[in-house]
Amino acid sequence: MIRFILLQNRSGKTRLSKWYQAFTEDEREKIKTEIHRAITARESRYTNFIEWRKYKVVYRRYAGLYFSFCVDMNDNDLAYFENIHLLVEVLDHYFGNVCELDLVFNFHKVYMVIDELFLAGEVHETSKVRVLRRLQEIEQLD
Repeated sequence: MIRFILLQNRSGKTRLSKWYQAFTEDEREKIKTEIHRAITARESRYTNFIEWRKYKVVYRRYAGLYFSFCVDMNDNDLAYFENIHLLVEVLDHYFGNVCELDLVFNFHKVYMVIDELFLAGEVHETSKVRVLRRLQEIEQLD
C-alpha cells in the first residue's frame, strides 16, 4: 500500500503531496524534509529504494523533480518503480511535455491524474491509454 506520494524539486520544495495515511501537519513537514535529505544525499550509482522507518521509499528523478512513493516493506519495489514512470508518462501526455510549472499551476489536474491511477493507496489502473481516455472524458465535461 502507498502511504504517501511526494513530488519535490532538487532544492527540497515540495511541489505536490498526496497522503493516504493520517499524519499531523508537523509530522508531514518533518517527513518531507527527511525524505528529501535521504534521497538527495544518495549517489546515483545506488538503487532507488530506501528503507525508511518501517517503510520503503521508492523514488525516481526526472529532470529536476523527485517522485517518491512511501510503501509497505513487503510490497514489490519494481512495481512501484514502474508506476512512478507510468505517472510521469501520463502527466507528460496530458500536459504535453510536462514541467515543474505545470505541476505548480495545474496542481488540481495533477491530483486528478493521481486519483485515476491510485485509489486509497492502491494501484487502481495500469493502462496509460485508459487513464488518458478517462482524463479526456473528464475534460469534455468542463
